[in-house]
Amino acid sequence: MPIRLQSQRLRLYDSDELDQVLQAMARQAAALLPSEHVALIGVQRRGEPLAQRLQQYLALQTGKPELPLYPLKVKRYADDLKVLHTLTELTENPILGDLRLANTTVLIVDDVLFEGHSLLRACAYLAQLGARRVCTAVLVDRHVSQQPIHADIVGVHLQVADNDIVECNVPPYEKDFCIEIVRHGAV
Repeated sequence: MPIRLQSQRLRLYDSDELDQVLQAMARQAAALLPSEHVALIGVQRRGEPLAQRLQQYLALQTGKPELPLYPLKVKRYADDLKVLHTLTELTENPILGDLRLANTTVLIVDDVLFEGHSLLRACAYLAQLGARRVCTAVLVDRHVSQQPIHADIVGVHLQVADNDIVECNVPPYEKDFCIEIVRHGAV
């Protein structure tokens, strides 16, 4: 008899809980970042709307204007963790190339730190553009990074099975703002 694989979806965090997580991340960012010459980089797709939320919470907490935010397209995996690109693809953002990053601290925001390829590629690119200091923030750290990279700010620490998929559902790409685990098991 063949083994059938069945997926199980578990919601770990809902919208209200994630808003609290992002507020805590904003407090960490306010303590970590200098008071001037700071920019946010949102890794597309889901890192960009997360960076927008973080940007708003930072402005509310500090009473300062919203930090500038720039998108950066970095891609290695599909949503189901299949490798799409052997070498992590990065699409250069010409606006970033025009900025004077030598006096700027940048905070890269992404949804999940998995193996670390995407975050490492983004950090290397920004360093190449002359960014004075590069910091990182992720909503979820799976603690399985295979690269010499870590997140300076982590919203949620999750240690799940290797074949489990951590799904960060972030509007506008998904309806509900939540974190779910998709477990694949034999029946």
